[in-house]
Amino acid sequence: MKTRLGVHYATHVVPKLKEEFDLANAMEVPRLEKIILNVGLGSAKDDAKLLDSVVAELAKISGQRPVVTKARRSISNFGLRAGMPVGVKVTLRGARMYEFLDRYISSAIPRVRDFRGLNTRAFDGRGNYTVGVREQMIFPEIDYDDIVRVHGMDITFVTSTDKDDEALVLLREMGMPFRGETPVVV
Repeated sequence: MKTRLGVHYATHVVPKLKEEFDLANAMEVPRLEKIILNVGLGSAKDDAKLLDSVVAELAKISGQRPVVTKARRSISNFGLRAGMPVGVKVTLRGARMYEFLDRYISSAIPRVRDFRGLNTRAFDGRGNYTVGVREQMIFPEIDYDDIVRVHGMDITFVTSTDKDDEALVLLREMGMPFRGETPVVV
């Protein structure tokens, strides 16, 4: 965990959360367990080139090879059969997770047009936070000339706590710019 945000978590966030939630043990402090990037592609069944380009883009963004998700069941109204590719996902843990979070907060979010902060209501009731990205071009790793089609993605931050308020404080202390708050400088 020699990444910048990993060190920040260990030195600043853990003591602050330990004090704020009155926790006796450092292992009780909420932590970020994993980050999941998911791209749903309904038209991937018709266009194999699109699927390959999304796999390559997600690999550039995340730094590791993504997995192609396939349909579980056949749905005749959509022309979909079981086993057809419908999306791409990647799960980041450890150092890659902290590196991605650092790049997301410091370089990708500032590139979003008309950004006013992340919504604090996007928690799922179990301490996990999901944000939607409308276009992949906010990531500096993506070259505009190589894009086959503009697509969005869902980014889910999975925490070790079951309480949304604890997860909110954790993500805020890690530097996530939530709406209506002054961002924490890491």
